[in-house]
Amino acid sequence: MSRYDRFAGAAAALALIGIALAAHARDYGLGHPASAQQIAGWDIDVRPDGTGLPDGQGSVADGEQVYEANCAACHGTFGDSNEYIALAGGVGSLASGAPVRTVGSKLNYATTLFDYINRAMPFPHSKSLSADEVYAVAAYVLNLNDIVPADFVANRQTLPAVKMPNRDGFKPFPGMMSVRGKPDVRNTACMKDCEKAVAITGQLPAGFVEGMYGDIRDNFRGLATMNEAPPPAGAAPAGAPSGHALTQQYGCVACHGTDKAIVGPAFRDVARKYQGDATATAHLTRKIREGGSGVWGSVPMPPQTGPSDVELTAIIQWVLAGAKTP
Repeated sequence: MSRYDRFAGAAAALALIGIALAAHARDYGLGHPASAQQIAGWDIDVRPDGTGLPDGQGSVADGEQVYEANCAACHGTFGDSNEYIALAGGVGSLASGAPVRTVGSKLNYATTLFDYINRAMPFPHSKSLSADEVYAVAAYVLNLNDIVPADFVANRQTLPAVKMPNRDGFKPFPGMMSVRGKPDVRNTACMKDCEKAVAITGQLPAGFVEGMYGDIRDNFRGLATMNEAPPPAGAAPAGAPSGHALTQQYGCVACHGTDKAIVGPAFRDVARKYQGDATATAHLTRKIREGGSGVWGSVPMPPQTGPSDVELTAIIQWVLAGAKTP
């Protein structure tokens, strides 16, 4: 490289740095300082020692009721699962040739169970349970695994004290988890006796991911209005969402395709089944609110309490009208 080329490259780099610094200093009018309340809404992680656990408590008996209403449809009445992941059993099996990964066999801290339920369950209405309900269902699941007795009450003091069967089963990778360890990338043990063929042993239902998250481009279409002033408190929305939009908002499309069944029936199959039935709206309202199985297969649909009555009616009417997409 000539001296001129080096000079030109350095000048270009300095110019880019100057542009970046100018852009950083410019006020684009985006966002605002996060309030303490907003930060608290995100700061919900729970550590192994119980740091982050909220006030509250829940018994095994109370947890059974919460579990039956919110969890059993996917995880089985006794945590034995149906089409989804099992929650109970398998203790001591991880080192065997047929490992069963459950709450009882895999987790090394009971507080991890609370953390996961609190942030991610029940699907698709995560964060809908109160702290007492999360404590209760955690106690019940631990009892299903014979880790705590039937009179156990989970709270900030008792949950961290639970000794999980796999407490000492997690081992750190020195190169990844310790600056003093040998980097794992230098380890050649994993490059010997490699599998010659890779077999897929499990997968999500067809269309599940696509239906759950939809077209990623839709996530950016609201950017044009992100700097607009928020509506006055108590003001009515400019327009009610369509039935199609509501099925995405409440996660219906994770289990129901428009033309294709996923876990549950396709929307248009439902429309054909109830075509001309004057009682269809009332019937489907009850079925969706109560949940259940047997009409379209053995996989149960959990009770859906998320949509309001007006929103649920909009969803059903959209389905019965042929589930027409924009």
